Amino acid sequence: MNGTDLGRALRELRVASGKQAKVVARSAAMSPSKLSKIENGALPPSVLDVERILEALEVSPEAKAELTEVARRVATEATAWRIYRRTGLHKHQEEIQAIEAQTTLLRVFQPSCIPGLLQTPEYVRGVQQGSELTDDALEKMIGARLRRQEVLYDRSRTFDFLITESVLRWKLIAGPMMAAQLDKLITMSRMSNIRIGIVPLSATMPGLPTSSFVLFDGRLVIVEIPHAEITTSEMRDIELYVDKFQMFDRVALSGEDMWDLVAGIRDDFLREQETA
Repeated sequence: MNGTDLGRALRELRVASGKQAKVVARSAAMSPSKLSKIENGALPPSVLDVERILEALEVSPEAKAELTEVARRVATEATAWRIYRRTGLHKHQEEIQAIEAQTTLLRVFQPSCIPGLLQTPEYVRGVQQGSELTDDALEKMIGARLRRQEVLYDRSRTFDFLITESVLRWKLIAGPMMAAQLDKLITMSRMSNIRIGIVPLSATMPGLPTSSFVLFDGRLVIVEIPHAEITTSEMRDIELYVDKFQMFDRVALSGEDMWDLVAGIRDDFLREQETA
């Protein structure tokens, strides 16, 4: 059962109960418009949404338990990277671009690499080395990623990036190319709608970085792990990642402190090239 099937099942239960949509929506603490979108499959419901609707419909404990479990499965989805590579990574970039186009506040936590929206073409190639992509597939993927970056220039949207210092020092590509990548971070951080924070190695860490993730407003999280990408719209999961983002944000450097740190690492890469 997918989100559309779940919405249809909820609608059938409501119709069978004889309750009007506006009455159910009020009892479930949501607008009639939201309930309509859920029932029609236009909006994937969170587990909390489903629980509230089922309570308003006064269904049996067995039916409530069954549909709540379905909601949990629908709210969280894992897709292996090999599937994205098979269908085309550029298509996946376009899917992410569509989500970003509907996002007002985008927050990224990256302990693994430079965030995709801030990567240079050379860095993208470095990330994909060893991925067994054909030259054509790689060029399509790079083109799609660069097109995604156009959203950064939309001043009606806000971008907040947190990157660990270790990412900046990880020599994924040649020194001069790494220097150019770090220069891009400094340049982009000067835009009024973009904030880049660096979690310095000198800080007393508030916890473990675990994995990379992206928060799209407060409605969706995409988590990257080595073999798959996990997407969840479950509110309790989203809150967990919001807390994690804020936890590292408290020790991150931004503004002039961030510029000084990044520029210093950039200069190290340039000096390394000069003495090579």
